[in-house]
Amino acid sequence: MTTFRIALIPGDGIGKEVVPPACEVLDAVGAANGFDFDYTEFDWSCERYAREGAMMPEDGIEQLRPHDGIFLGAVGYPGVPDHVSLWGLLIPIRRQFDQYVNLRPIRVFDGVDGPLRDAAGTDLVIVRENSEGEYSEIGGRMNVGTPYEMAVQESVFSRRGVTRIVDYALDLAETRGRQLTSATKSNGIVHTMPFWDSIVEERCAERPSVAWDSEHIDALAAKIVLDPRRYDVIVASNLFGDILSDLAAGVAGSIGMAPCGNINPEREYPSMFEPVHGSAPDIAGQGVANPLGAIWTAALMLDHLGHDEAAVQVVSAMEELLSSGGPRTADLGGTASTTEVTRALIDLL
Repeated sequence: MTTFRIALIPGDGIGKEVVPPACEVLDAVGAANGFDFDYTEFDWSCERYAREGAMMPEDGIEQLRPHDGIFLGAVGYPGVPDHVSLWGLLIPIRRQFDQYVNLRPIRVFDGVDGPLRDAAGTDLVIVRENSEGEYSEIGGRMNVGTPYEMAVQESVFSRRGVTRIVDYALDLAETRGRQLTSATKSNGIVHTMPFWDSIVEERCAERPSVAWDSEHIDALAAKIVLDPRRYDVIVASNLFGDILSDLAAGVAGSIGMAPCGNINPEREYPSMFEPVHGSAPDIAGQGVANPLGAIWTAALMLDHLGHDEAAVQVVSAMEELLSSGGPRTADLGGTASTTEVTRALIDLL
């Protein structure tokens, strides 16, 4: 029997509440398909930062390196600035392990009432560049505390970085609807976005089987709200992909449903999987967090580990749970607890 070594980082807030349900689902589907999991849990979190002054130990990356995958619940909590929690844990892991693909599928499931009156059938994937772009460390502040105070933040777009994320998106489009949309803003951002556009055009010219177009990010956001079903695979820079995927998750009915994979496609390093919903301190500790985002994230990890059939089983159970009027948490209009939703889904599995 194959055993996968998984590093668990429950983190903060509801992260601690949704990681156990995801592990229960992984164990159930693994037992049914002839593999299992060996979990190692790490207490890296804002609580650790408050106690020890760091989100994770100095050798944290080396502790994670031997694992087959990393499963993260959430980071962030009141009292610890977001840039401290993210740059102290999440972003170092993404960059040290070259997880340059941030994969965010979006679906409107049957039985889920989203905010749009006609979004049924929405099924798209946002491929976000995850290692450079607008989220760089280059910049600084000067004249602090004076009327002349200023801040400078540099964006970094490399030919290698843009090429590999566009190629990944094209590969994905080949397996789906053969339709790719590139998010840009080259009418206002005069250097990096025209550079992005030129590489997208070069790479797409090599894939005549995939139809493609380019949309300015502001217009694209509006069109996703007006008609999300028109899109299949969207490729975007770090900042644009981050914002667009949360918008699309809202269109799908709840950010509590949204999964995410931080992928190293070459598998030289472990990839990291995390639901998108964040730590949600307003509901933490109440037992009402939606576990489906973490469970769908577990399915992404199964697929990455080479068990696509098991991943399909998990998503199919989600489909049946939602379409049949099964228990659901408050963010989806229900009254069920985290545990009740998890138990119902495992029963379907």
